[in-house]
Amino acid sequence: MQITKFGQCCLLIEVSGKRILTDPGRFSVAQNEVRDLDIILITHEHADHLHSESLTEIIKNNPQAKVITNESVGKILTELGVVYEVLPDTTPTECCGVMVEAFPGKHVEIFEEVGQVQNIGFFVAEQLFYPGDAYIQPHKLVPVLALPVAGPWCKAADAIKYAIAVNPQKAFPVHDAVLNEEGLKLTHGIFKTQLAAKGIDFVPMQSNEVIDFN
Repeated sequence: MQITKFGQCCLLIEVSGKRILTDPGRFSVAQNEVRDLDIILITHEHADHLHSESLTEIIKNNPQAKVITNESVGKILTELGVVYEVLPDTTPTECCGVMVEAFPGKHVEIFEEVGQVQNIGFFVAEQLFYPGDAYIQPHKLVPVLALPVAGPWCKAADAIKYAIAVNPQKAFPVHDAVLNEEGLKLTHGIFKTQLAAKGIDFVPMQSNEVIDFN
């Protein structure tokens, strides 16, 4: 599985000859040029995960791509004229030749009810678990975890404890576009050290970097 990271949480996942894009948000634009997509996964409606202008451009360039999300995001997509699909909860489903499993949840608290929206995590090709902005426990073997590491709702201690609970073989950082270069070094370093002590290989990953997670 090869993963390209575009900014905050937008990932290009290439696996089994298929190309999957997650959360085209407003903190990156490189995803607008991606072609030959098979699937687009959207975890929730916040603008750093769903930017309408970006999604519209992506759909224009990839009219064949299947969009998978939840009912809450679906209301927005309907207004945009974008066709979407909602998967049954925690049931592995074949989509365009790739197994995708949906795990419903709720966005982690920012403050009281601020930003408390429906969130859906995705397990892709039985290899990558991407929880979105929720500490969803998939209760299964996770080879690779896309781990949120920063943001107004994300405390390092909570994120580290979450990663330990999931216990992936490898993890890499997402949701870190709010950090400058020094902040990335500091945050990624803390996660790498603490997770290594628990036998988890944390792989620091920068925006526009490509890593093969085989």
